[in-house]
Amino acid sequence: MNLKNKVAVITGASGGIGGAIAEKLSEKGCKLALAGRDMEALKKLKERLVGESITVEIDVADSQSVNKGFETINNHFEEVDILVNSAGVMPLSYLKNRHLKEWLQTIEVNVKGSLRMIDGVLPYMKKQNGGHIVNIASVDGKELYKGGAVYGASKAAIIALSRAMRMELSPEFGIKVTSIEPGTVATDLRDDITDKELLNDKDYSKNEPKLKSEDIARAVVYALSEPDGVNINELLIKPTGKS
Repeated sequence: MNLKNKVAVITGASGGIGGAIAEKLSEKGCKLALAGRDMEALKKLKERLVGESITVEIDVADSQSVNKGFETINNHFEEVDILVNSAGVMPLSYLKNRHLKEWLQTIEVNVKGSLRMIDGVLPYMKKQNGGHIVNIASVDGKELYKGGAVYGASKAAIIALSRAMRMELSPEFGIKVTSIEPGTVATDLRDDITDKELLNDKDYSKNEPKLKSEDIARAVVYALSEPDGVNINELLIKPTGKS
């Protein structure tokens, strides 16, 4: 599919992966709605882009904020062809240490935030009888480990949700859905971790093989660029050296 002039909404655009996706889609000629909470970061990203884009203040954990954001998008573009759900948090913690507030926030952003954005974009895609939703999940949704229970559960939910979305939305409305499942990416997501015991136990050394945000962005472009009759269902991406 030619991406030129396609309208794409990207959540978490002020972050590493979201920002990299925005830059790649801009290079391909997409018109972008850069969504996030950090408006200053979004404005700086906008200045680096080559094509048409707007910044939209959206907190995916707040339904009213999402609704207001889509009003802004509608007033400017009137249509949406692509949604990339990239907003996410990763406050890893051991269950025994009872970080309930962080657990609930993980579900609020990673799962319910994606649902809010999907709910907001569906009227456009149903009307157009087509579109593409890309959900940024994680390998942690398939390969669980101690300390990653809640984060892994949130990403497993996104992988399952993506499968069910394809079952319901693709046959009737021609909406494609892709789940991108990265391994470790060199971003600041781990800065969310407050569990001191986990931080002492885990080796987050700089020698660990890591993907770059740009690697995930290329995967998103690949999935979006396939012909209408082709849906890349899932992409599991790991750094070389990780099994």
